Amino acid sequence: MKFLIAFGTDDGKNLNNDHVGMAEFFYVYEFSNGKEELVERRENVHFEGDESIHGDPEKAKATSSVLEGVDVLVGRKFGPNLPRLLGKFVCVVVRTNTITSAIATIHNNVDRIIEEKNKEEDRKHIVLKP
Repeated sequence: MKFLIAFGTDDGKNLNNDHVGMAEFFYVYEFSNGKEELVERRENVHFEGDESIHGDPEKAKATSSVLEGVDVLVGRKFGPNLPRLLGKFVCVVVRTNTITSAIATIHNNVDRIIEEKNKEEDRKHIVLKP
């Protein structure tokens, strides 16, 4: 199975420290046949609303628009918009700092992620440790 996974980052190496929707960039990888390849770096939108108000539905829409075509969203934290994001993505919280470590964690748990992706309705977020 082939799918796209986006990792929220500010520097291209580490996952951002805030909610994933606050990341400067999303590094999008294609996962297929046990391998991954970086296919794109997408700049996150600069939301015009008050970014201090976490859970704003318009912020969720703005972030989702940047992630068109992505199947899985990975970050260290998700905020109050998590339920809105679950309708579009499998949301994965990883308890690690680097994208490299997060990729390894995804590979080790790919069956669980695919299972959640196939649900489409009533998805739950997944929390993974390396």
